[in-house]
Amino acid sequence: MQRLQTRAQFQAVLAGATVARTAHFALHRCTLDAPAGAESLFGSARDVWVGAMVPKRWARRAVTRNAIKRQIYTVSALAEASLPPAAHVVRLRAGFDRKQFVSATSDKLKAAVRAELQQLLQRAQAARP
Repeated sequence: MQRLQTRAQFQAVLAGATVARTAHFALHRCTLDAPAGAESLFGSARDVWVGAMVPKRWARRAVTRNAIKRQIYTVSALAEASLPPAAHVVRLRAGFDRKQFVSATSDKLKAAVRAELQQLLQRAQAARP
């Protein structure tokens, strides 16, 4: 699994289709052969590319954003075999309630994020191209 790094890579994937949604996350996918110039952005290798977008709007504290990104990359790495060779972006689209999850690095928040990400990837498998 490779990580998206440049702005152009993220923009190319976000221009693709939204494959799955949950209460807090959305998964965008761009096949590597679909847009013109994708080969130059992602290389010729048929690999799984993953990026994470966690805006300040939905997770104010940096420690929360980093914890969510770590969960995204960990769950994606575990599900790499089930993902098609394409570029994916997992985007946080709603915030987690700070009254329910007081600590940004609590096990309760990590478990909730992990469970929802697993649900998101299962929905993406059903919508496989």
